[in-house]
Amino acid sequence: MRSNVGGEEDQGNPRNADARAQAEESDGQGRRILINLPQGQKYKSNEISTAKYNLFTFIPKFLFEQFRRYANIFFLCIGLLQQIPGVSPTGKYVTIVPLFVILTITAVKEMVEDIKRHKADSKVNHTKVKVLTSAGDWIHKKWMEVCVGDILNIENSSFFPADLILLASSEPQGMCYIETANLDGETNLKIRSGLVCTSELTDPKNLARLTGQVEAEQPNRSLYEFAGNIVLSGEQAVPVSATQLLLRGARLRNTNWVHGLVVYTGHESKLLMNSTKAPLKRSTVDIVTNYQIIFLFVILVCLSLISAIGNLVKGNNGEDHEFYIKADSNLNNGFGWQFITFFILYNNLIPISLQVTLEIVKFIQAYYMNWDEAMHYIDPEMGVDSYALARTSNLNEELGQIKYVFSDKTGTLTRNVMEYKKCSVAGVMYDPEREFGKQLGHKDLVDNLKQGTNSPEMISDFLTLLTVCHTVIPEQGEDGVTRYNAASPDEKALVEGAEKYDYRFVARRPESVTIKTCTGKMETYQVLNVIEFTSTRKRMSIVVKTPSGEIKLYIKGADSVILERLGQNREQREHYDTTLNHLEEFAKCGLRTLCLGVATIPLAQYEEWNRRWVVASTAINDREEQIDEVATSLETNLTLIGATAIEDKLQDQVPETIEKLLEANIHVWMLTGDKQETAINIAKSCRLHRDNSDLFIINSRSPEEAREEIQEQLKELKKDGLVGKSNDITLVTDGKSLNYTLLPDMRKDFIDLCTSCRAVVCCRVSPIQKADMVELVKEHTGAITLSIGDGANDVAMIQKAAVGVGISGNEGLQAANSADFAIAQFRFLSRLLFVHGAWNYSRISKVILYSFYKNITLYIIELWFAIYNYWSGQVIYERWTIGMYNLFFTSAPPVALGLFDRTCTAATREEYPSLYHSTQKSEFFNHREFWKWIANSIVHSVLLFWLPQMAMYFGVSWESGQTDGYLVLGNTVYTLVVVTTCLKAGIEMDAWTWFSHGSIWGSIALWFLFLVIYSHIWPSAKFVASNMAGMSEILLSSPVFWFCLLLVPTVTLLADVAFRAIKTTVFTTETDKIRIAEVMNKEVAVYVEGGRRPISETSRLLRNVRKRFRKNKQRQEEQATMEMDVRHGYAFSQEEAGAVSQGEYIRRYDTTRPRIPQVPQMAPKAPPRKPKVHEV
Repeated sequence: MRSNVGGEEDQGNPRNADARAQAEESDGQGRRILINLPQGQKYKSNEISTAKYNLFTFIPKFLFEQFRRYANIFFLCIGLLQQIPGVSPTGKYVTIVPLFVILTITAVKEMVEDIKRHKADSKVNHTKVKVLTSAGDWIHKKWMEVCVGDILNIENSSFFPADLILLASSEPQGMCYIETANLDGETNLKIRSGLVCTSELTDPKNLARLTGQVEAEQPNRSLYEFAGNIVLSGEQAVPVSATQLLLRGARLRNTNWVHGLVVYTGHESKLLMNSTKAPLKRSTVDIVTNYQIIFLFVILVCLSLISAIGNLVKGNNGEDHEFYIKADSNLNNGFGWQFITFFILYNNLIPISLQVTLEIVKFIQAYYMNWDEAMHYIDPEMGVDSYALARTSNLNEELGQIKYVFSDKTGTLTRNVMEYKKCSVAGVMYDPEREFGKQLGHKDLVDNLKQGTNSPEMISDFLTLLTVCHTVIPEQGEDGVTRYNAASPDEKALVEGAEKYDYRFVARRPESVTIKTCTGKMETYQVLNVIEFTSTRKRMSIVVKTPSGEIKLYIKGADSVILERLGQNREQREHYDTTLNHLEEFAKCGLRTLCLGVATIPLAQYEEWNRRWVVASTAINDREEQIDEVATSLETNLTLIGATAIEDKLQDQVPETIEKLLEANIHVWMLTGDKQETAINIAKSCRLHRDNSDLFIINSRSPEEAREEIQEQLKELKKDGLVGKSNDITLVTDGKSLNYTLLPDMRKDFIDLCTSCRAVVCCRVSPIQKADMVELVKEHTGAITLSIGDGANDVAMIQKAAVGVGISGNEGLQAANSADFAIAQFRFLSRLLFVHGAWNYSRISKVILYSFYKNITLYIIELWFAIYNYWSGQVIYERWTIGMYNLFFTSAPPVALGLFDRTCTAATREEYPSLYHSTQKSEFFNHREFWKWIANSIVHSVLLFWLPQMAMYFGVSWESGQTDGYLVLGNTVYTLVVVTTCLKAGIEMDAWTWFSHGSIWGSIALWFLFLVIYSHIWPSAKFVASNMAGMSEILLSSPVFWFCLLLVPTVTLLADVAFRAIKTTVFTTETDKIRIAEVMNKEVAVYVEGGRRPISETSRLLRNVRKRFRKNKQRQEEQATMEMDVRHGYAFSQEEAGAVSQGEYIRRYDTTRPRIPQVPQMAPKAPPRKPKVHEV
């Protein structure tokens, strides 16, 4: 087994010399990789990690993350101050121990969540791949053990474990198909081709004898560029480009196997170079809570200063109260010490129990999502059985406040499966699923052809075009079934569609294709010329010689380019209008359309044209322009055949989900690496772009042009005050334009334009550009963003967004491993946000606000009591009951609020997305709500202290001779606080469950039980409760106590009940109406105010903008053409400027010859041998 690090060898050994030369020359000049030799330097491991922590970084990272919370810093300081002798009035360990417990619980939770990430990483790192040994055998190695310089054998449908240089393959001349949807989102397969000098090395024995070196550039993040050389022993250097590069994350398709040399591994691979470091994310609620703790800290300091000043004034007024406060000679009586004493006394204004409660609630909320059967996806055919997974519980509440959703296209919205659906031939639509109009199926087309009705010649040309005009390669499987290999999924769908009409593509030879007609007749067409598809031409043509000897041009492409090339004869344009109507009907169904045409070319004309074609194809200067000019001269005088419609299959319920997101006032942006036409087509089919929406397209070729387009469009919106509003506009831009629009001087205008649109589609964008777009929105809007994707190219934007969601169930993809939440289907996003997100946000908000409320209500009473205890720092409550307050008597109500409270049922929230508006606007947790609760708690504390204090003002005595004291008042007040705060939780609950009842009434009962038991502990346990002996009898036998128990909570909560009643009945919100309707079992729909709005003044202004915009647009023709393509659904996927031209590619194959796939030799199992020098 080879290693990257060589050992000691004889200085004269040429291998060692190569290694030394490699080490000396690699720095600054890229890297030199020795072929079948030990590497002279160590490269990065191929092991990858998406986890937040490892064994060494866990403690520092965890502590950094926890002490970013000001509350934890505060409690640590309090805990340390309490260790000073004679200063703390509440004991040494009442803060430091709970803080330690909190941090321990949080650390365990973080470890559990990160272990899941490590397991997911381990699954990837332990995937097996075949590696070549020096003996010419293949052995299995784990991905993490793959090193730079290794030669790998990758089999069909496998992912590449590292960045490889293609050496040879099972296909002619070292070609192979790869799927890069995981990298750039493109649906079409791409062709890569090995070098001539290595493409014949298909035998592993010969491959093991290969020696030389590869010169490669230093690792970088450019996915589409690569420069290097391969220098075989005794031969000249041969350049290596991106044509030979197989990137990690891509997948081998339609190719039995390839051999590749590893050049970049692990985090130096281009895919991972485009990823960003896993961030430590914090929720917005957590950040706001941090600021609120600062406010409370300031209040705490002010209260401590007031109390210390009161103590100072007491000490300087000439009165002697030492006999009362029993100060000893060692007591720290200075102003500073008194300040610290009061600071510790009031520290519970900031609840330490809040952290424990939140961790428990969030942890269980995460399991609610994990266990939700409504988000459980099972696909027996694909072997998928996947639940939703909350990979972190720190961001649960963020799901309820999402304003922007950034979605990938391929694999997230679509299945990356093309299916031929219907067609229009000679003005007749053949659509077995047609709802309106005459319904004709596929069988009807064949019948018309056989019976000679409805333009049989046109039908014959249509079927011939489907089976001849393409670059598909047929392959006979071992089971006798013909399978089609294609770089273009559209072409594959068309060839498979022809089989619905019993027309089959049988064989391809370098100069011809053979098809089988519906009558069983075999026909061979001689391929004369292939005029390639490009995004500029928007069409692909093939010139063939038919079996009858005619020369025909078959062409397919966008209707905007085909229709303008039709001849002027009546027969050539006879079905023009009907075909256009059918195209629009196809497009409204979200289908991808192609227009088809044919032309018969006289022999003399063809020979003259072919001479010009050869000249143009071999031109040195301006070759592309000359080829396009000559091709255009032939692609004229066409006869319109009709149109096809292909469905780019969407994931289940994607259109409905996007409609719900838009109705919830969530902006949906599609960020994809796919072509513009495809992206727009999918935007239409998933209802992101609607037919009545305006389309703004920015395709800029320079910074100046980008600035002009943005400012012109923004100017029109500003005139009517539409900037920043959710206008019915879809903005489309591409990656090249983003290079300019994301420049510092244009970012502000660009984001203003984007946020003024209902939807944004960014196509041909790189992974880093996706992340930049997310960051741009976060910076300029401050909104909470969510990114969702399924591929490794989505990791950067998933990590950059406030919330990252990965699509799980796709083997080999890293998005789910890097995300905060994982779901199996895009459609589950609506439930994740509208149900779990909204519930989590409202629940967490109530938990936080209620926790502050109950603590301030109890502990601010110490301030009121200080007025009567001469600012001595005396505590009104018994010391141990202070700690029990948060631990036992008020711990259950906030948990009940956090786990069971809800305003509407899950079904209602899913059905009416407008209910999401209230949580999206952060109505339940903000500074205004916070201070309302603080004010409420202060008012309650005043009533809870002074009402019983006034009731006992003249003293209370018992028949036994006992009289009241400060602890009688203190325990009375404590009882009233427990009862009041528990009942307050009940008032705030929108849904009562058995746990809600148990938490409230059980907490009250628990206090009384504790009081009875605690009052009888002493003197059995002499170390505690000596001042509480008989307290339960004293309180429970007092009429004053029972009078206060009935009166004080009622008076205290009367205003709260009245406010809640008025708010629910007079100022009723949409949520309140629905909640009441659900309780009364009434129809919910009549209470829903949100949803789609009718045409308004904004819509009218928007139409004016469109008119002015089109009037002023310089590239009006380009815009009109693009809008026509969008309206008619044109889309076509095909690799452009690939490793092998489309014409050359089809001429390399002869499918009539048997192909014998090489079966890689596996090394026989043998006992371990002693490693040689340079081996590990």
